[in-house]
Amino acid sequence: MFTRSELEIKTTAELRDLCRRYGLKPTGNGGYKTSWIVTLMAFPQIALAQLRQGRGLKSSGFSVTQFLEGVIDEMNSPTDEQAALIKLTMEGKKAMSYPDRYDQESLLNLHRAKIHLEWRLGC
Repeated sequence: MFTRSELEIKTTAELRDLCRRYGLKPTGNGGYKTSWIVTLMAFPQIALAQLRQGRGLKSSGFSVTQFLEGVIDEMNSPTDEQAALIKLTMEGKKAMSYPDRYDQESLLNLHRAKIHLEWRLGC
């Protein structure tokens, strides 16, 4: 990710800004350049170690995958008219008037949710 040499040429302020960009805190005293460099060099390996330990974000188990497949099946597929309205909405065409706009947005959100679930499960 970052090499020590590319980080050592940066100022403490640049290193601090880089850490802020990624939401990282310094290792030790933030007044020392080394604290920021150690953080920036170590965080990728720490993140992967946490994944392997099952901490933080983790992959779902088999039962959850089966459940989500059932959800996708339950959601069904859009009708031709619904698919046309989804496509029109995604193209940024004029939104419908209220109260139909609420249902138009709900239809688009359902479609997006189903697409994301299918993508996640490789359906």
